[in-house]
Amino acid sequence: MTVRRDFQEPPRSRPDLVIGREELFTSAREQLGRGGSVLLHGPAGIGKSTVLRALAADYGGAARTVLRCSATESESHLPFLALADLFGLVLEDVSGALPGAQRTALESALTGRGESTLQRDGLALRLAVLSALRALAAKGPVLVVADDLQWLDAASAELLGFAARRLGDTPVQMLCAVRTEGQEYDRHLPASPPDTLAVRLGPLNRTQVSALLDHRGYTPLSRSTIRDIHRTSGGNPLFALELGRALAESPARPRPGEPLPVPTSLRALVLSRLEMLSDEARRTLLVASAGARPTLALLHAAGREHAEAETAQAAALGLLATDPEAPALRFAHPLISAALYAEAPAQERRAVHAALSTAASDPIERARHLALATTGTDPDVAARLAEAGALARDRGAPSVAASLGLLAARHTPADSTPGPDERRLQAAEDAITAGEADLARDIARDVLTRATVPAERVRAWMVVIEAAGQALGEVDAVFPQVLADAGDDPRLLAQVYYQLAWRGLVVEGDFAEARQEAAHAAELAARGGDRRTELMALSFQASTETLMGHPDAPATVKRALKEPQDPYVACHHNGAGSARFRWLIMSDQLPEARATITALLREVRRRGMVESEVHFLRFLADTELRSGHCGRALDLARESLRLARDSGIGEGASAMLASLAEASAGDVDRALALAREAADHAEVDGDQMYLSRALAALGYAQLVAGDPAATVRSLRRVRELEQGLGINDPGRGRWHGDLAEALVRIGEPGEAQDVIDTTRAHALRLGRQSVLAVLDRAEALVRAARGEHEAAVVRLTSVQDRLGRLGYGLEEARAAFALARLRSQAAALPRTGARPLPGPPSYDEAARLFRRCRALPWLRQVDAAATAGPTAVGPPAATPAVALDALEGLAAMERQVASLVMEGATNREIAARLFISVKTVEATLTRVYRKLGIRSRVDIVRLAAGRRTT
Repeated sequence: MTVRRDFQEPPRSRPDLVIGREELFTSAREQLGRGGSVLLHGPAGIGKSTVLRALAADYGGAARTVLRCSATESESHLPFLALADLFGLVLEDVSGALPGAQRTALESALTGRGESTLQRDGLALRLAVLSALRALAAKGPVLVVADDLQWLDAASAELLGFAARRLGDTPVQMLCAVRTEGQEYDRHLPASPPDTLAVRLGPLNRTQVSALLDHRGYTPLSRSTIRDIHRTSGGNPLFALELGRALAESPARPRPGEPLPVPTSLRALVLSRLEMLSDEARRTLLVASAGARPTLALLHAAGREHAEAETAQAAALGLLATDPEAPALRFAHPLISAALYAEAPAQERRAVHAALSTAASDPIERARHLALATTGTDPDVAARLAEAGALARDRGAPSVAASLGLLAARHTPADSTPGPDERRLQAAEDAITAGEADLARDIARDVLTRATVPAERVRAWMVVIEAAGQALGEVDAVFPQVLADAGDDPRLLAQVYYQLAWRGLVVEGDFAEARQEAAHAAELAARGGDRRTELMALSFQASTETLMGHPDAPATVKRALKEPQDPYVACHHNGAGSARFRWLIMSDQLPEARATITALLREVRRRGMVESEVHFLRFLADTELRSGHCGRALDLARESLRLARDSGIGEGASAMLASLAEASAGDVDRALALAREAADHAEVDGDQMYLSRALAALGYAQLVAGDPAATVRSLRRVRELEQGLGINDPGRGRWHGDLAEALVRIGEPGEAQDVIDTTRAHALRLGRQSVLAVLDRAEALVRAARGEHEAAVVRLTSVQDRLGRLGYGLEEARAAFALARLRSQAAALPRTGARPLPGPPSYDEAARLFRRCRALPWLRQVDAAATAGPTAVGPPAATPAVALDALEGLAAMERQVASLVMEGATNREIAARLFISVKTVEATLTRVYRKLGIRSRVDIVRLAAGRRTT
């Protein structure tokens, strides 16, 4: 119980306490901010108490009095215990405000003197609790925080419910949590006020589980291990943390096919129910727990004759989930299966796997079970596992192939051909394909401790380098060692020089050096008969030449596409297909680029090539963004970012593209955050190439957010970086027009014209028509800034038409917007004797084009400009300078909402003008109040009038 005598500024939320719960935390926080109550519900261990504590800490400062209780199962039989926790320390404060009979009844219940009961003092007690809450609320807002409502003693629950239903407008709010398995939370709602928001906490996804484990210090864990933890825990944060703790305390990590160590604390949750099974039913469930997709047919084939009756018994105990339409059996929670398997003796587990090695219908499953049933080395078992791994690879399941490869290596005798380390390296390469870089690196490092054959050592080093991703600076010391291992073998040297080409680009930022290394690698590979490495090197050379604007780029692309092709290289994100895509998109051939990348994406998904899928999703999003399909681009970019974060691959690049998509079709504040995240990734990795892309995305987001000065700072740095890198093709980053436009906005038309002239020379040489059109749009703004309004309007009209014909829908809409703003500004200028500008000053065409693109942030700008009239550039004229200064610390959306409130707009009017919901307006205003240290719309209006709030 906490009592506060004065109002306090609510502290900021603490996301470290609510990992994976940010959205529902915000929703609950907004509900409390509106004066409502919140009921959190979900299964045991799902994090209700954590979120409850975080909300209470975040919002509790807004209440004068905070009353707390936390019930337990062992004390739930004691009447009035929760009531004593809530009111025990404030009884003296409220007793004087209660009528005599109510005071006597409440004191008797809280102290235990007088043997008060609901049956004898029911009405007096009920009214006493209601009166006590009203008395506290008369001095200031009251927050009641109650955890574990399911254990609340019946008397306290009845009294709280009576008061909650009758509080009306009294400033008393309730923040409660209750354990529920399904949606039966509604039976607890009578103990809460009528306006209570019920919030269900569901399982965390894999990325959130990874963040939670990392936050608690359970690192480093491989992504395959995190995947197993997520699967076994079912996304339950308590279970995940317990599994992580058990792994951290275990002297050795489980090998492929072995279960995670399930700690006693978790086994106890399910073993009590398992003990109620018959021995035969328990054996049947053990077989089900060992199978990948257990069915009744599989159980029968494995020798479980009475599977129907035994699984029915398990279902009746809540151990199996019942679904008549699903053929596969499913445990009620994955932890039940894990605990059952972990509890079984090793000999019994091997017997189960032996039965399943003949019962399973899938050859991959049969091989896996055979391996887990076999001890020691066995060349026949190893061969079957290797064959199963190849089949998994062909099916597009490289993660399964990697697991099978490690099992094969374990059962391979040391003197066999292929040997155990060769099979381990194949598993490592499969892990790379599956996006499990940390597992691949660990395998390769282990092989390097023993390998003496140059080919095996170079192969292992290649895995180590590939696993580093963009962070090649971290493995810089590897290159002298791998060159020494390669000796003078052209086949091995080709692989090394291919990686040196990447090093030259990523670490040194030298395109010319990278191009030379790639060409040398292609030559060595051709000499050594390694067609795969030759094609990869040629593809890299072609991409580098494209970015450099090198005249040989088209010819190198053709060489990279020449037959015979390697199927793996053909669909790899650094292969010939990717090089062709880059050439197409930079040459303004958007339909061809879309068809190319869509086909590549389909193929890598079929093969399970996770890293390539991350990049191809990003490439397709980029294509859709250029085409003006901004909503589709946003969906693809978010999917790429989710996959990147889940796999730990390409996070910076995906964050960069997601920033561009968010700024065009989503949330501008999120776009700014993502661009800074991408820049941080590139800085940490030492990747100058992607740093320039990230800063270009940041500059664009800043332009959309209405901060041209920041745009100029970001894009000037991009210009310096790309000049140093030797990137001359303006079709790559396409930031040049944004820099020129921002320079005009801050009053630097001379520098803007210099940017336009320099970029135009390269664009003309390379035939980049869309870039030329965007530069002409920027030059029209330069002319308008110099007073040449008529020439600017004529040029913008032509630019809009050209961009439309090229298929650049968003750029076309931006040209229409610039044209409408220019006409609107010109209409306000004195026209002494001059002929009027062609076309009416209307924003309808720009709004139509942005709406077609689903470019919501731009649509909001159009609406604001149309509402403001001829003074569209800069803040609305009705907003005084003192108010603008006060809004400086707000985010872009918050500034827009606050400015419209200053103009007198209602929440519904604001929602309509900004294309957002009324609920979003209310939530935004709540944040504005907190940041500005005010309490209501009236205070915002006072800011507009230049008066100080009190």
